[in-house]
Amino acid sequence: MNFSNRILGMDFSPIRKLTPYAKEAQNNGIKVYHLNIGQPDVKTPDTFFQGVTNYNEKIVKYSDSQGIDVLIESFIQSLSDSNIYFDKNELMITHGGSEAIQFAIMATCDPGDEVLCPEPFYSNYSSFAKISGARIVPVQTKIENDFHLPDKSEIEEKITDRTKCILISNPCNPTGTVYSYDELKMLGDIAMKHDLFIISDEVYRQFIFDNIPYNSCMHLTNILDRVILIDSISKHYSACGARIGLVASKNKDLMHQILKLCQSRLCVSTIEQFAASNLINTMNSYITEVKMEYKKRRDVMYNKLSNIPGIICSKPKGAFYMLAKLPIDDSDKFAKWLLTDFSYNKETLMFAPGSGFYATPGLGKNEARFSYCTNIEDIENSMIILEKALESYNK
Repeated sequence: MNFSNRILGMDFSPIRKLTPYAKEAQNNGIKVYHLNIGQPDVKTPDTFFQGVTNYNEKIVKYSDSQGIDVLIESFIQSLSDSNIYFDKNELMITHGGSEAIQFAIMATCDPGDEVLCPEPFYSNYSSFAKISGARIVPVQTKIENDFHLPDKSEIEEKITDRTKCILISNPCNPTGTVYSYDELKMLGDIAMKHDLFIISDEVYRQFIFDNIPYNSCMHLTNILDRVILIDSISKHYSACGARIGLVASKNKDLMHQILKLCQSRLCVSTIEQFAASNLINTMNSYITEVKMEYKKRRDVMYNKLSNIPGIICSKPKGAFYMLAKLPIDDSDKFAKWLLTDFSYNKETLMFAPGSGFYATPGLGKNEARFSYCTNIEDIENSMIILEKALESYNK
């Protein structure tokens, strides 16, 4: 029996593909520090669980394909705090940010079309494009420049008659780079000149450090009909498993088309929408405290990584990931070796190999993404293990 070319052309998640080796190590009595995934360990606000309790219907019914009114209004209110303004008919609630990006690509690209994306990029972007029959065309950024965008000419030379949109995450996963207003304006100018959409994944917008201003593509008032905003409660409120996100645009014709995709999967979980709608009542101090905690963790990880011989890393300005160059030949082999052949005091660590965040063959081969979603003690222990492992591996 044959499988589709679509499924055969997809890759396994570089973030999750090592999980079986981690489970085996744990079964063998090895403690594994999970720095591979952006799963926050901070407590989900009580307001979410209160929202679950407040659901008192006798039947769990289908909800509107666009999403329930109270949740849509809560997103509108939350976004307005960042000077981003939408009307009710300009938002669609989705199964997390992942479905939102998938819908945005499907609504703008035909099979064979191209999505321009700065690399390294969130690994699932490639999967989302492939599902749609499109493909990612990478625009290379470099650690030496803190992964900021290259010159306009370097981006434009990647554009063909099949290019339909530019996809970015800001702050960026996996680098933590926060794009400046001038960088976003440059992308806006390119989109205007070449008649492109910009899909702006801003799910980490609450976590920007060092007093750097938050700039959204929605602040580019001259191209609002070209911007597709992606947001989610997963990172803002440590509610990754709730799978509540949104896709939004001032382009009402586009949103009318995306509604077809929303209707095709009927609706997002009704109870989780009710629960998420109550998050707007979370005290502002929650985000402030969580942001301060992530900044502390970032500083600890960056300082520890920077002091390990041979490691080169860029200090992230947002999100909660750090991409580093390691003094090794192949981070995929090294990551597996950590779980199958190495431990220090019966402990080891797990990270996401860098190659999975690139579309250009050969790039990221000696890079690794580390998540600082875990507590400071675990980060410190992990960095000790990493240094010991590198010494052993390179012998």
